Formats: sequence, C-alpha cells, structure tokens
Amino acid sequence: MIRLDLNIPETLTDLLNSLSLKTFMTQHQPLAESFERLGKTHIDYLRELTIQEVERRSNVRLGRLLKQAKLPRTKALSDFEIGRIDGLSPALVQRLATGDFIDLHENILVFGNPGTGKTHLCIALAREWCFLGRRVLFLTASQLVQDLKAAQKSLRLHQLIKKLDAFEVLVIDDISYVPLEREDTDVLFQLLSERYETRSVVITSNLPFGKWGNIFKDEMTTAAAIDRLIHHAEILELNTESYRIQTAKTKRKNALNKDYPEEEKKDDEQTKNGVVISENLEHKKEVKTEGN
Repeated sequence: MIRLDLNIPETLTDLLNSLSLKTFMTQHQPLAESFERLGKTHIDYLRELTIQEVERRSNVRLGRLLKQAKLPRTKALSDFEIGRIDGLSPALVQRLATGDFIDLHENILVFGNPGTGKTHLCIALAREWCFLGRRVLFLTASQLVQDLKAAQKSLRLHQLIKKLDAFEVLVIDDISYVPLEREDTDVLFQLLSERYETRSVVITSNLPFGKWGNIFKDEMTTAAAIDRLIHHAEILELNTESYRIQTAKTKRKNALNKDYPEEEKKDDEQTKNGVVISENLEHKKEVKTEGN
C-alpha cells in the first residue's frame, strides 16, 4: 500500500483537532482513565466519547440556528398562557410546535388585537423549531419591506429572495402596522408568491382579512396575497384583552390591596357607617326640634 505524504500530525491531540473532534481532543484522556478505573470496555469508552461529541455539535448547531433566527427576545412556549385565550386549542399549538407543517410548506396566520400575545407566541414557536434543527428567520414587516426595497433598488431583489428561501420558515411580525406604498406591496407580494407551496410563512396581524386592503392598497393584489397565504394555512385568533393591560390592572389591584389591607377597609367601612348613623340621628333631632 502506498502512503501519500499528507503531512499527518504526529500527536493524537493534533490528529483529533485536524478532524474537528473537539470533545475527543479534550476528553479522551480523562475519560480513558475514568473508564479504566471502572473496568469498562473500549467500546463503552468510544461510545461515550462519541455521544459527547454529538451533543457538543448539536449545541453548536442550535446556537447558530438561534443566532440566525434573529429572535428579538427570548420567549418560552411554556410561559405563554394559552388558557387565557378563548378558542385557542392547546393541542393545535403543541402540534404546530412539532414543526410538521414545515415539511408540508404550510403557513400560520395569527390575528388579534395589540397586546394579545401574537409576537410572544411566534417567538416561542420559532424557538421550538430551532431546537428541532429548522432554519427560521424572524423579521418585522417594516424591516422586511425596507430590505426588499433596498435590494430592488440595487437590482438584487432576486438574490435576496433566493437568500430568504434558505430559511424554511419566515416569520413576518406586525404586517398591519406598516404604511405600505404601491412599490412596497409589489416586492412583498413577489416574496410571498415565491414562497407559495415551497416554504412556510408565519404572519401576525391586528387587522382581519377584510381590512387587508389597507395593507396592499390594490384589491386584486390583496385578494391574490390572501389566497396564497390561506390555501395551506392554520389560522389562530387571539381574541382576548391585551395582556399588558390585564397585567397592569392586576398589578394596580395588588398594590391597592397591599397599601390598603382588608382590616383597614372594614374599619373604614364601620367608621363610615357610624358617621352615617350619627348624621341620621342629628337630622332626626333637628326635625324634632323644629316640630316643637
């Protein structure tokens, strides 16, 4: 057998490093000593090293996916209070979290008033998809439109859409907040058309479909955009009071109860009743005196 001169490193550590086996490189010696003391086999030793290497690579990949996703903040699905939203199925949310819809190139459309948790839910779901090894990108509609317009101006729109195609899921947040001009809707519609039945889109909006004419301006474009989005889609409606308003009310109520204990309330009520009784007695005396 002819051995080529490959400049092979001499030490085991350097060999492992050349193969990017970082865990093998740092753990092979201490783990070998530990397994020797425990009387475990070479196969057990190799298996444990391999498991640790796979875990390290999985963690590195997850970190990279989360960074690429550009999630604006950390939101966990377990922190999303599904029970406060009437009609929102916990089973449906959990099914969406598995990411099965991604392979079917389906969409998710989330509607609700401001503060009802649309963005929280989408961030939490996007995070779950990253944990599953999916490529996700989170953008506000405003940021996305600006990027598309800049690319169109520099004749790179096709390249940008192709770059976005690398992401299995594109989350477009707050689409109804963007004051779009006709040229804006054209590039946005082109992106949605390119992703139709090839990639998944997640959109949040506080406007129902009936008012999407305010977004796309043109009736035909509006109808075509809605048609492409809902053809293969799950629609979630978050019909509830604003979470922020609800939280503020609860905090205010708790603060009042803390500053004004129940016993003081009772004392004040009794005092108030006593004053009322006293005033009534005084009034009766006055009436009686006038009668005499």
